[in-house]
Amino acid sequence: MKELNEVIGRVRGWRRGWHERTKLQRIDLYTRVTLCALPWLFLVTWGLLPLVRVFGQGPVAVSLAVAFLVVNAAQCLLSNRNVSPAFAHYRGVEPFPPRRLRLPAVLLALLTGLLVALAAVGGVEDAGLGLLVLDLPLAFMTPYVLIVPVRKYVLRCAAFAVAVVALLAAVGVPGRLLFGAAFSLLVVFLLVLVSGRPSAWSLSVMWQAEEARDMQARLAVAEERLRFGRDMHDVLGRNLAVIALKSELAVELAQRGNAAAVDQMVEVQRIARASQQEVRDVVRGYREADLPTELLGAKGVLEAAGITCTVEGADGPAGIGAPPAVQAALGWVVREAATNVLRHGDPRHCVIRLTTTAGAVVLEVENDGAEGAAGTGEGGSGLAGLRERLAALGGSLEAGTAGDGLFRVTATVPPTAPPGRASPATRTLSPEER
Repeated sequence: MKELNEVIGRVRGWRRGWHERTKLQRIDLYTRVTLCALPWLFLVTWGLLPLVRVFGQGPVAVSLAVAFLVVNAAQCLLSNRNVSPAFAHYRGVEPFPPRRLRLPAVLLALLTGLLVALAAVGGVEDAGLGLLVLDLPLAFMTPYVLIVPVRKYVLRCAAFAVAVVALLAAVGVPGRLLFGAAFSLLVVFLLVLVSGRPSAWSLSVMWQAEEARDMQARLAVAEERLRFGRDMHDVLGRNLAVIALKSELAVELAQRGNAAAVDQMVEVQRIARASQQEVRDVVRGYREADLPTELLGAKGVLEAAGITCTVEGADGPAGIGAPPAVQAALGWVVREAATNVLRHGDPRHCVIRLTTTAGAVVLEVENDGAEGAAGTGEGGSGLAGLRERLAALGGSLEAGTAGDGLFRVTATVPPTAPPGRASPATRTLSPEER
């Protein structure tokens, strides 16, 4: 039943993530389609309506009007092609190729020349001139505003406006129409600026948030892998050491013809089966180290190896009175310390001591095998993993010689875990993170 609930949770998390990403993709598509549709919308309004009356004013004016519409339509097509690369450039995904602006720049210059020619031959009325000026740079500026910084955009727009007004003045356009043309250019430049860049900024922020969620999920997976490796080491380390020890003992008893060898191999079999179950629990992320169980296990294993083991304070407030998270963390310390005692040196005595100090629970594992165990004070993945576990609870771990041939491991943990932080020993991934 638990596995079924996990599967259902993962499916629901996947569906929520899929719906959120689909919603973001729809917003992205809507924004891009809107920016692509704007040039065409203004082409058939601002760009077409003023030219309707041109068709009765002679072949020259008609030719200029048709050429203006054709070039404007080509400019709109190029604008639509450049919107997606401009968005990618704005987001920093991929730089915009400068060569893609060459043809649109040429077409903009050609459109400007056709507009000036229409004004020179009187092919456009006074009110229509302002509308054509509004439509003139719109298609080119729609992707361009996403490619260059705002300051450069404003300066180049100002330079373009000055050039257009100067050309219109050169062909005899009255001053009041020149003022209207300058105002029209100011309006269209601001319209493109306030519609293009905020839309791109909003999309960029949403995509960054989506990428951050993806990164968080990947980091959670990496953290789970680290937890799994650490837990596998902690779970199997002692059990494999005990299996090796009892196997050697069984071999010696068998060589002597002692029937107790069978009992030792039965114990090896039991430990191996228990290890299999523990590995399954670690894989599922449900296993917690239990401090009283680990203390009894460590005492039994060490004494089976011929090492006198004394446990102090297990029944006091530092033992059964500690919170579950603290007990779990200290249980892992007992397990790893007992494993190191078996593996390193040749100790004869081991003391496991639980005490309470001001605002902390202290666990000490002390043995008289300092000479052989000295090399384990700072190295090994086991102690490093323990330090990570205790650090998650605001605790610390120290390991090293203590004089008189003693080696001591000291774990200090506050009686309560810091708010908002969970022990790596007990944390499992949510269905969304999986």
